[in-house]
Amino acid sequence: MGSSDPGSLQEQILEAAKRLFIRHGYHGLSMRQIAEAVGVSKAALYYHFDDKEKLFLAILDDNLTEIETLIGNVERRSQDSRERIRDFVRSILLLPAEKRAVIRLASQEMAELSAPARAAFERSYHEKFIDRVQNILETGVTRGELKPVDPGVATWSLLGMMYPYFYPVHAADIAPPEEVIGGMLTIFLDGIADR
Repeated sequence: MGSSDPGSLQEQILEAAKRLFIRHGYHGLSMRQIAEAVGVSKAALYYHFDDKEKLFLAILDDNLTEIETLIGNVERRSQDSRERIRDFVRSILLLPAEKRAVIRLASQEMAELSAPARAAFERSYHEKFIDRVQNILETGVTRGELKPVDPGVATWSLLGMMYPYFYPVHAADIAPPEEVIGGMLTIFLDGIADR
């Protein structure tokens, strides 16, 4: 490796571990495999992260902070709820496949975490991501910009539509180009029934 900068080594560990967690899942990956992928001893790996759970949470937390920033940018760019939804969907689906995959990883692998870690992460996940999206939808309903629907149901419906694009294995086949994003937004915002 040759890097003496601990921050640099920590970043390399996070990047390698992220790719491995995406590929193998939480349960299917050992600290030894991560150390080998980075090219460091297990002792060096444990110097930066006490255990696999803390390493996994660091990856999820970094991604969650990026999503929180992305949503904040969406909220600053527009006051119109429909435009915020469009901007949010585009911003998320045009992220690199690996970043989208961490969103999926967070929801799929959360059960592997200890109960206290899971509870803390779920609170943060809702506060920084789910609740922020729900607030955009709730504001739209309150202002009359959106139909009077349950914002919680609408949030999970929107995320459910986006979920297939959080799989990096399909990214080459179904990368979400603008026409796919546009179609998804039309279905979500306008429905598919012929009026």
